[in-house]
Amino acid sequence: MAEAKLQTKIYDQKGGEAGTISLPAKVFAAKWRTDLVHQVVEGMRSNKRSGTADTKDRGEVRGGGKKPWKQKGTGRARHGSTRSPIWVGGGVTHGPLSDKNYKRKISKKMRAQALFSVLSKKLKDNEILFVDSLALSKIKTKDAVSVMKNLAKASGFKPLAESKKARVLTALSGRNVEAEKSFRNLPQLEIVFLQNLNPMDVLNHKYLLIENPVEAVKFLESRG
Repeated sequence: MAEAKLQTKIYDQKGGEAGTISLPAKVFAAKWRTDLVHQVVEGMRSNKRSGTADTKDRGEVRGGGKKPWKQKGTGRARHGSTRSPIWVGGGVTHGPLSDKNYKRKISKKMRAQALFSVLSKKLKDNEILFVDSLALSKIKTKDAVSVMKNLAKASGFKPLAESKKARVLTALSGRNVEAEKSFRNLPQLEIVFLQNLNPMDVLNHKYLLIENPVEAVKFLESRG
């Protein structure tokens, strides 16, 4: 039985319709899997931790070799060392140690299925926009602003042109210095390359902008 296809519009830089594209159901009509998405995203966040935080316990801090004062007769509480955690400058109890390993294994299949689940939800919520090309002939932020305004007007995605926060994740199909340097100056955009697209970045942004959708869809489908 042939796999079901979804149809969606492709826009050009002027905001006009440049055609349509058929989307594979396994990538853009996948079931929303909260458990899988949570597991993958938390694993990615954990893998980003450097694990360099480190504290000293009472056996590692300096000083404290001598008893602060005699055991009895001073009227003060008993203390055996200034390295005790209750002393200022003393050791830390149960503090973070640099030898802790935060790395988690995420299989390629899990990562791909989580991405498909997130992309499917984004498409269902009408938060993905396909653009035939974002390539520019020269480095000029003004041209990038014009493109975003055209796309926002055509699609109704106001944050493409008006947001002051990075709410739009833009997936470029390949290297284009002019486009990269022009669009990265826009506060509402965050630029990534399609091969680096992952569920955590997609979820961290309201909208997803995909360039060169024909090749992009082929690449995404090959990941699953």
